[in-house]
Amino acid sequence: MIENQITEWKEVWRDEYLRWICGFANANGGVLVIGKDNSGNVKGISNIKKLLEDIPNKVRDILGIVVDVNQNHESGGDYLEIVVEPYPYPISYKGEYHYRSGSTKQELKGAALDKFLLKKQGLHWDGVPIPHVAVDDLKSLALFREKALRSMRLPEEVIHDNDAHLVEKLRLFNGEYLKRAAILLFHPDPEQFVTGAYIKIGFFESNCELLYQDEVHGTIIEQVDTTLELLTTKYLKAMISYEGIQRVETFPIPKDALREALLNAVAHKDYGSGVPIQISVYEDKLMIWNNGQLYEDWTIDNLLSKHSSQPYNPDIANVFFRAGMIESWGRGIEKMFSACQTHDTPTPELKYETGGLWVTFNYTNVITKDGSNERGEKRCKKWGEKWGEKWGENEHTILAHIARNNKISIVALSNETGLSTSGVEKIIARLKEKEVLRRIGPAKGGHWEIVE
Repeated sequence: MIENQITEWKEVWRDEYLRWICGFANANGGVLVIGKDNSGNVKGISNIKKLLEDIPNKVRDILGIVVDVNQNHESGGDYLEIVVEPYPYPISYKGEYHYRSGSTKQELKGAALDKFLLKKQGLHWDGVPIPHVAVDDLKSLALFREKALRSMRLPEEVIHDNDAHLVEKLRLFNGEYLKRAAILLFHPDPEQFVTGAYIKIGFFESNCELLYQDEVHGTIIEQVDTTLELLTTKYLKAMISYEGIQRVETFPIPKDALREALLNAVAHKDYGSGVPIQISVYEDKLMIWNNGQLYEDWTIDNLLSKHSSQPYNPDIANVFFRAGMIESWGRGIEKMFSACQTHDTPTPELKYETGGLWVTFNYTNVITKDGSNERGEKRCKKWGEKWGEKWGENEHTILAHIARNNKISIVALSNETGLSTSGVEKIIARLKEKEVLRRIGPAKGGHWEIVE
């Protein structure tokens, strides 16, 4: 047996170990063993009778809780087990709040303490009231009304009611005060009250070379629309094709998937962190970082499988749902993946670390006919010079589609280019023969790789 999240060994008793008991009470409970070394070997206790009386009294007087203190015996001597139950309300040690995490004890401070106290009280960050802000200060309800009318998730009479009644129906009051959620959703400058309530976007040539950037401010509803527009007009290069005389722009990331990723980041962000959402765009990928937290014991696997809806900011999520921006069944990740699969593009990668959640859309360098991608055009020009008359528009077009989606099938290439499947196969064969293109893996489940 080893020390873990519910077990701690100490050779002798010291009053400072009341902090460990506090940590167990604030977490999931546990057992503090007195009289064992770090390897779990019994060392014995000389003053065990005195401790049997002193420890329960000190725990009661200083922490205000009751614990079981049990005397046990093994070959090495006597030892004590202090059994601590988890408490539904916060326990403090002389004004300090401690928490058992893994096999360590941590003192909670700042945002972590704020989050802990709210959780113990059954509250959430976006539901905390903010004084000195009135409904008249909320100037951005018109956009919500437009979206809510289209979504039909609120009665029309509520949507057309006055601002105070609408905000009340959206459950954005805590007593007589507006909630934090109301400020983020409808105040024209939420950063007056919530530090870092905005989105940063940057285009990077490499991890250390930033070429240009933007910041998106305003209400978080506006931020989603503005960010999506910026990404699709300035940061992502579309592949140009034509259906008859109709010009069609195809982005390396489906807009529906990108929108879902943005909505998830904005709705589930930990706004108490004071850090903005950050979007890093590269030539071959787009990364969204959100300082959000998974629920305790959750992993990425929970997000990728069928799961219940447990929004980190339930009041914000409720308004987003009424506006038709999100679903209420925890389907955001599923919809993101579905959009990518529908458009035959790679699904995003999700990575959770201590600081937050990464959503990464990978895509290879897009080669476009109109020269909007300089690197792709240079590469095609090099091959064209090498091949001479054998290089043509069809080779260029097929590589463009493969660059967008390296898992695209022959049938899909035929549909996208208007060429027959046999014509596509012949071009693919030539590209492979000239070592411009190679196939990695089987026909089903493999992918294409464009050789530099």
